[in-house]
Amino acid sequence: MGLRVTPSGQACGAEVCGVDLSQPVSADLAGEIRAHWLQHHVLSFPGQRLDDDDLERFTLAMGGFGHDPFIAPVAGRDHVIAIARRADETAPLFAENWHSDWSFQAVPPAGTCLYGITIPPKGGDTLFANQHAALDAMPDALRDRVQGRIAIHSARRAYAPDGAYGMADRGKGRSMDIRPSADALATQAHPLVRPHPETGRMGLFSCFGYIIGLEGMADDEAVPLLIELYQWQGREAFQYRHKWQAGTLLMWDNRSVLHCATGGYEGYARLLHRTTIRGV
Repeated sequence: MGLRVTPSGQACGAEVCGVDLSQPVSADLAGEIRAHWLQHHVLSFPGQRLDDDDLERFTLAMGGFGHDPFIAPVAGRDHVIAIARRADETAPLFAENWHSDWSFQAVPPAGTCLYGITIPPKGGDTLFANQHAALDAMPDALRDRVQGRIAIHSARRAYAPDGAYGMADRGKGRSMDIRPSADALATQAHPLVRPHPETGRMGLFSCFGYIIGLEGMADDEAVPLLIELYQWQGREAFQYRHKWQAGTLLMWDNRSVLHCATGGYEGYARLLHRTTIRGV
């Protein structure tokens, strides 16, 4: 029958039916999926019944595993991490800010796969913001201020020992096995505006948070600019809101979208398994 791809009607995103990802993915099928992924930036595959072997096999078919620092993998796996929250958990929500996964790496992951296992009956949507659209619509005055700038990326605000998920957070009863480290203090430079590595389309890459400064600009000037840019990047006009169901696999392009978690499911447990796709 072949793939049936239905665009979300929002700024990005599409639903893909007609494929059973518990079965091996041929090179031809992987190429077809990748083409839709590059076009829509976020793909959802509803109605799947996957275990971790299936999730890893799909990730390998789409390009291989990325490196996931600072979060321990689930038992018996090297590349699968659990995005988990207990029903009674009171620690701050994980990843409730716009970001691109691991943008502080020299070669950040091309994409992320996230599979819904235990999904609350309400809340917990994941938001995405299309960074090609954000650049295309950007006022000239703001674009002139960011064009050609080199951003300094670091995990320090999140995963350093004194970061948001640092040693103080470990006493809050968080379900996720986060491992803060001084390794998070390292920095990595990437252009703020750059062509997509596969399509060549220009877009914004990452945002304030993992971006801690701009080369050649003092912090008292760079930080207000990055905050102004952050507010632009996440505008509703650029968003796709994904509403989860158990058995859905979500796959997004970290090079073209930002994403963030949302709450609203207090009193319910939530569990998803995640891999990242090696960068190109």
